[in-house]
Amino acid sequence: MPPSKLPRGAMTEPTTEPVSNAATEAAPPPPAAVSLTEVAAEKVKEIREAEAIEAHYALRVKVLGGGCSGFQYDLFFDEQAEGDVVSESHGVKLVVDPMSLMYLMGTSIDYVEGLAGAGFKFENPNATGSCGCGSSFSV
Repeated sequence: MPPSKLPRGAMTEPTTEPVSNAATEAAPPPPAAVSLTEVAAEKVKEIREAEAIEAHYALRVKVLGGGCSGFQYDLFFDEQAEGDVVSESHGVKLVVDPMSLMYLMGTSIDYVEGLAGAGFKFENPNATGSCGCGSSFSV
């Protein structure tokens, strides 16, 4: 809709309504590439302490080719490398390489215990299928 024109010489009164300018308003921070639930973060901290892993190592979340569905997840402690995307979740530093990030964006990692065993469970919005054990996925 075109802006309305005021007749020449017309005066306008100032308004008291706040002016919203989307360009100047602060946008919410983007979601983390990969996150841990609080339970998973506590388990990672427990493993770090039990295995005496130095604090400067981060938890690397990686995608590898293979597994019964085409790709599989890998978690291990590692040093940050050039090009890694770094985030923090519940006090755990996470690193993801750029190639893995394409498959992991928005993934949440939980730690679950049940009759079938215990382990880390990946909730990956990019996965179109997964195997019965949940350790491999397809896109």
